[in-house]
Amino acid sequence: MNNSVKIIVAFIGMFLLVGCSTKKDAFLNRNFHSINTKYNILYNGNEAFKQGFEQLTANYEDNYWEILPIEPLKVDELALPGAKRDEDSSPQAFEKAEEKAVKAVQKHSMLIARQERNKQIDDAYLLLGKSRYYSKRFVPALEAFNYVILNYPRANLINETKIWQAKTYIRLRNEEQAIENLKTLLKSDNLNQKTIENANTAIAMAYFNLDSTQLVINHLNKAIKITPKNKVITKAMFTTNKKTVVKPVLSTKNAEQTARNLFILGQLYKHQNKIDSSNYAFNTLLKIKKAPFKYKIHAEIEKAKNVLSNQDKTTAIEVLKNLTKDRFNKNYLDELYYHIGKVEESNDPESALTNYKKSLQSSIKNNFQKELTYEAIGNLYFEKAQFVSAAAYYDSILQITKDDSSKRIFRLKRKRSNLDEVILYEDIAKRNDSILNLVAMSNDERTTFFNNYIEKLKTAEEELQKNINTGLNTTIQANNFKPVKGNWYFYNNQTVGFGEQEFRQIWGDRLLEDNWRLSNKTKMNFPGFSTQEQENTIVVNNSELLELSYYLNQIPSNKQTIDSLKINRDNAYFKLGIIYKEQFKEIDLAKEKLEKLLTFNPDPSFSLPAKYHLYKIYSEENNKKSEEFKNDIIANFPNSSFAKIILNPTNVAVLNDTNLAENEYALVFYDYKDENFDAVIEKSNEAIIKFQGDQIIPKFELLKAYAIGKKEGILAFKEALNFVAMNYPNTEEGKKALEVIETIKTKI
Repeated sequence: MNNSVKIIVAFIGMFLLVGCSTKKDAFLNRNFHSINTKYNILYNGNEAFKQGFEQLTANYEDNYWEILPIEPLKVDELALPGAKRDEDSSPQAFEKAEEKAVKAVQKHSMLIARQERNKQIDDAYLLLGKSRYYSKRFVPALEAFNYVILNYPRANLINETKIWQAKTYIRLRNEEQAIENLKTLLKSDNLNQKTIENANTAIAMAYFNLDSTQLVINHLNKAIKITPKNKVITKAMFTTNKKTVVKPVLSTKNAEQTARNLFILGQLYKHQNKIDSSNYAFNTLLKIKKAPFKYKIHAEIEKAKNVLSNQDKTTAIEVLKNLTKDRFNKNYLDELYYHIGKVEESNDPESALTNYKKSLQSSIKNNFQKELTYEAIGNLYFEKAQFVSAAAYYDSILQITKDDSSKRIFRLKRKRSNLDEVILYEDIAKRNDSILNLVAMSNDERTTFFNNYIEKLKTAEEELQKNINTGLNTTIQANNFKPVKGNWYFYNNQTVGFGEQEFRQIWGDRLLEDNWRLSNKTKMNFPGFSTQEQENTIVVNNSELLELSYYLNQIPSNKQTIDSLKINRDNAYFKLGIIYKEQFKEIDLAKEKLEKLLTFNPDPSFSLPAKYHLYKIYSEENNKKSEEFKNDIIANFPNSSFAKIILNPTNVAVLNDTNLAENEYALVFYDYKDENFDAVIEKSNEAIIKFQGDQIIPKFELLKAYAIGKKEGILAFKEALNFVAMNYPNTEEGKKALEVIETIKTKI
């Protein structure tokens, strides 16, 4: 080693030895620790913080159906030490940034004579506070910001630190202190534009929490007005022969928060029904060149909804449909089709339904959007009285929702539970009708029926195989026996879709598993016949589905079994008629079910109340058929309570009929006291049918619920009580049932 190199090495050694001291206030020491802090530890810490912030922003999902929060950070409750973090817990990058900030203070702080000589330490404390803030540890974050403000009042980043301190106060629900501090800051001289913008945005956050909408608007406007001075380039409008065109005009450094502020302003103005101001905010957002695309596309959607607010549905639909054609909007097609459906729903429900289904097909991962679409489709089917289909879509919501405790989901659950009986009885009616129709056929008719069905199965299977082979052969020929991705059978959506349809027609719905041909969930989908699914269904080999004996052997021949099917079928039709009439007010459906019931020549326990309800329905419609049912009841059932009510509608004694309804209730109640719960349930069911329309029905229902609870346990008890509460909400019994349900929840 030559002498010059030795000198250099020695000099560097002396520099490191002397400069490493944090107790000596010398030029060499200050610069050594300042440079090491800024370009080593803090650089890595800031990079980690930047990475964590990007991850946090990417993972955050805004709910554009509500007014957006000004700062996109989900905080359900304070993150106390040792508390379990939410699913959206902060990225570990913030922890790394915090470690670097702490390391910078511990290794390079030069606190000499109560004064910090390393100018980078205040930056380290600010990084420490910000990292804790985004980790939702707000109390430790506030400590870091307070330390900077107290000990480094002349720091370069003191104003930024004060804004972060105020934001932390807001997260700790101390909005008044935050507002006071920020207003004091804004009175300072020589504030740069970014500080003014951020301070006003933070004040708006505080007023947002305090529900002071107009003050939120005022401060967001103050924040946004800073942006034209912040290197905003504006190009004038120019006019063509067809329309006025505005070139892309805005470019800001803080485009993310500025765009968010503008979007929230548009939402708030719309909430105040100031549509012009709302559109102005959204249009201004669209002019920001660097604004995130998510804000721009939703601004376009909100503008279309604003058009709808002015009753111009045609223009709104045209705007939304044009947006679906833009390839850049591919990831937002589910929302666009959903909004098109909402616009069309009142005038063209079928077209709305089509667009809702397109929304589901286009959905990628947005479960909340799926929930809204499922609900919209379910509501359409509900309004069309297709309750089974409606229930299926409501079930889809309950399977994917992540917010079980919200009021919307709670209302949906109640609405869905009201459909349980409809689904049950519709299924029984359909199934038993199918079986009884086959029972009524002759042997020759059954043979012909099933042979035709088997031929359809064979044809469908052959068509499926043919399409698969055709798809493969076409692929091979088109590619000189070299299959290429994009032309193979399974890359042809049309062919695959047809194949899936044919598969389901033959095999039904099958799980993707080994031995899929052997299933205990086989569904025979031939017309007019369906089997009841039971827990212990016999395993069926699919080859048997092509054998006539398989079907013929399943048709019941035992008289007792057939009679049971008839009684269950008649009961299902009667219950459906009552549910449609009383619960859903679907009078046409009620008439259809009750009149079809009478064609079965049912037992009087069904026919009498059915005729009475039809009499009441037609009386309210001033239909002459009411006289037919009235005369029938009086002539054939003169001693029934229904006949007495018809003949003496104003006679309270007849309506109460203490010798009939009340006495029977008393007898059933005595059974309950004697713990004959099976008898209570059976007799209550008979009485509910017998006295249908009487005011005593809720009493029988509540008594039956108690008997079910004693016999089957608390879950069955709760379900039975819920039925009483839902079907008789305005009666004392319904209120009592609801009260008991709440008590059960408390005890559980």
